[in-house]
Amino acid sequence: MSDAAFDGPTLSLRITARQEIAQDIVMFELARPDGADLPEFTAGAHVTLRVPNGLLRKYSLCNDPQERHRYVIAVKRETPGTGGSLSLTTDAKIGDAIEVGEPRNDFALAGNIQQFLFIAGGIGITPILSMMRHLKSSGAGRFKLIYLTRSRVLTAFHDEIKAEFPGQVTIHHDEGDPDRMFDLWPALEKPQGRHLYCCGPRPLMEAVRDMSGHWSSAAVHFEDFGATKPAHKADDKAFRVHLARSGQTFDIPANVSILDTLRAHGITVSSSCESGTCGSCRTKLLAGDADHRDLVLTEREYATNIMICVSRAKTDELTLDL
Repeated sequence: MSDAAFDGPTLSLRITARQEIAQDIVMFELARPDGADLPEFTAGAHVTLRVPNGLLRKYSLCNDPQERHRYVIAVKRETPGTGGSLSLTTDAKIGDAIEVGEPRNDFALAGNIQQFLFIAGGIGITPILSMMRHLKSSGAGRFKLIYLTRSRVLTAFHDEIKAEFPGQVTIHHDEGDPDRMFDLWPALEKPQGRHLYCCGPRPLMEAVRDMSGHWSSAAVHFEDFGATKPAHKADDKAFRVHLARSGQTFDIPANVSILDTLRAHGITVSSSCESGTCGSCRTKLLAGDADHRDLVLTEREYATNIMICVSRAKTDELTLDL
């Protein structure tokens, strides 16, 4: 089965290495069959793979962008889930051919910044590890990492991170005990000219967003490593969306996003993460009261913007500048 098409050029690569690096986390190395250089990527980039069962899934690259001979990803086996990660971690073997989209970056490092704070939760370490490796090899800036996981056995790249970045990393395991949750406030209390990058489960990112409200919005960056789309709430209701420029009006069902509804009617809107973290689907809101569920917009932007991949309506109708 297949659930989507690639949105750009693709590469036919081979799996040249496979290793279980933590419980239910498998690292894959991908390369051209002839060993030739791969298209360049920047720290924080991801690639889209067609996994063995035909689904398309996005995975962040975790190696240093200076490496041109390989792409390295780490995949968490999700059970239950939609089947993409299960198919890749169960069925993909060394030597297999795999179709891969060229790298794309919706979580890029800000330029001309000298200090960074990284906060990673679980498998969210992957794009941040690429960033750290880039900063170390290029000397482009200083950084600290706070890496939060449930336990040592669930921590991807534990030994590599401690060895590669001595003195720059705090790794914390809460063992599933709420009383052992890491206190992020001391790290977030004073921005100190830093840029903050956070990747992990949505509850972690929401906590970081709440504690970094006094930071400049331009200095705070998120990427979601939860489900591709956040779960709809049980009390979600249907509403209407009116497109001001085209004059069309569409009903948005309770369990369908604005973005997916527009797509179903042949309307193309820019999008990427579809989890409310990258900002690609930002749309001007002309009328109505939105139920904002993204991690991109500031409160000052709520009245005039909406992320149509995840946000919904509090009123019966929204009017968009489309």
